[in-house]
Amino acid sequence: MGVIKGVLKEELANSLQMKKSYERELAKLPKGSLVKKKVKGHEYYYLLLREKGKIKFIYKGKVSESEIRKNKEVKEYRAKYRKLLSQVKKQVRFLRSALRGKESV
Repeated sequence: MGVIKGVLKEELANSLQMKKSYERELAKLPKGSLVKKKVKGHEYYYLLLREKGKIKFIYKGKVSESEIRKNKEVKEYRAKYRKLLSQVKKQVRFLRSALRGKESV
């Protein structure tokens, strides 16, 4: 039983390290996402973000294709890291409960 517990502790340490890494990467990404609105037949862009629990739109006007592409990439990275973070949090919960002996190993 001692060998299994050692492996679980090591896996827990690795998972916690990955969690920190994912959180760090998420923090590096710029906040908000670009939203296109059509007003009187013209397209305008707004930066949509949350501040203190409230949704806020910041007018960006007409935006270049490169900025739109960059924002789309950031959105994809954010989704990827959030998914990975969610998975690693579940893994951490499982490993902690297994080390307490509540899970059958």
